[in-house]
Amino acid sequence: MQKKKSYLSVFQMTIMTTITVASLRGLPAMAIEGKASIIMYLVPAILFLVPTALVGAELASTYQGGIYVWVKEAFGNWLQWIQNVVWYPIQLAFVAAALAFAIGRPDLSNSGLFTTAVIIIVYWLATFLSLQGGNLFAKVSSYGGMIGTIIPAVVLIFLGGMWLATGEPISDAYTESSFLPKVTGIGSLVLIISNVLAYAGMEVNAVHVDQMRNPKKDYTKSVFLAVILIMLVFIIPTLTISIAIPKRDLGLDNGIMVAFSSMFERFGVGWLGNVFAGAIFIGAIASVITWVSGPSKGLLAAGRTGLLPPLLQKKNKHDVQVGILILQGLIVTALAMIYALIPDVSEVFLALVGMAAALYLIMYVLMYAAAIILRKKNPKIKRGYSVPALPLVAGIGLIACVLAFVVSFFPAQTSSVIPSSVYTLVVLAVVVILGIPPLVFYALRKPNWDRRTEVEKQATVRLEKLEEEK
Repeated sequence: MQKKKSYLSVFQMTIMTTITVASLRGLPAMAIEGKASIIMYLVPAILFLVPTALVGAELASTYQGGIYVWVKEAFGNWLQWIQNVVWYPIQLAFVAAALAFAIGRPDLSNSGLFTTAVIIIVYWLATFLSLQGGNLFAKVSSYGGMIGTIIPAVVLIFLGGMWLATGEPISDAYTESSFLPKVTGIGSLVLIISNVLAYAGMEVNAVHVDQMRNPKKDYTKSVFLAVILIMLVFIIPTLTISIAIPKRDLGLDNGIMVAFSSMFERFGVGWLGNVFAGAIFIGAIASVITWVSGPSKGLLAAGRTGLLPPLLQKKNKHDVQVGILILQGLIVTALAMIYALIPDVSEVFLALVGMAAALYLIMYVLMYAAAIILRKKNPKIKRGYSVPALPLVAGIGLIACVLAFVVSFFPAQTSSVIPSSVYTLVVLAVVVILGIPPLVFYALRKPNWDRRTEVEKQATVRLEKLEEEK
């Protein structure tokens, strides 16, 4: 008896996309800006989130396989995946902080050894779940996202209302701020412009579009619903934290747990702080699972055309990219050791964010450019969704990414783990070094690396012939 196919629902895809982007991790850093956080969320949303959502919806409803396939269709052979690997320790450090508060040991959130151990254990657990195939990852991600991201965000909004209604003191983070961001130097400018990366990840789940019942319509619908949820999760909870928590208590990696604990204690239910830290722990893991399964699947789709050696194209009995996931896990394990070597967890966190940003923005520049080129190359292809004024929309996103890429080579005003005098050189070195492997694979590629079936190869040949006829 043939097993009934399991489809991803619009709800699951919406929640998966929301938690991929809208992590509660970054709220405290923005809460420090007080009222100015509204502008600092809205401007990048207009310049980056909306263009990414629109362009991603068109590409995903037209070309299956995710961003690797989109860029390959536009420019030819291309691989970029390492930016995701650098991101994992950042999110998992947040997981470690949430776990520390959940077990009643907030002091552990500043322990490099504890953070390293949690990163390694949780990442390999996420990898194990991804290796099981099917839609298990989607169920874990969607339900975990509801428990650990959506519900805590709603509760934060409720707590903010109670805080104001009961006349509790308003913190300096809010009272000393204005609606316009303060620009006191290059560091402040870096902090503002680089906030476009707060919205990174809209494209990650596009690789799963073929697992939806009606891919073209359902994926587009889920993307637009996710944009609304993302803005709600970011803006109002950030203002709540800004109103209630003093600047001095807003740590980069544990600030959200401090916020919940402080507010619950104020209302006499301090024990709920541990409960919600546990919920956030679950939500952060769900986010990691989504990121683990998405980009690696897209990389495999591009790699099977001959861009990756057979060992990295290996799949298990569940048809999951085991070769890529194992390599990814080894790199993440190595990066996790940085937390054990540098005592200040917040500073490591900030340094990794800067390096991941530079790598990630290269990918987005290519995505926007690919959308423009593919619209010109294949104007008559059937699209599930077409972006109105695509060159303008994609152009806005592209310019925003270029600006953010340039400022990513300068340290934010709060960064001190790497001296400002060498920060630019360090980030440049990281970008160059981590950009070398794809070039090496391309130079060493062999005919037997192409593992596509004959049907897949013929489909590619037909598409190329159509393009030549145009």
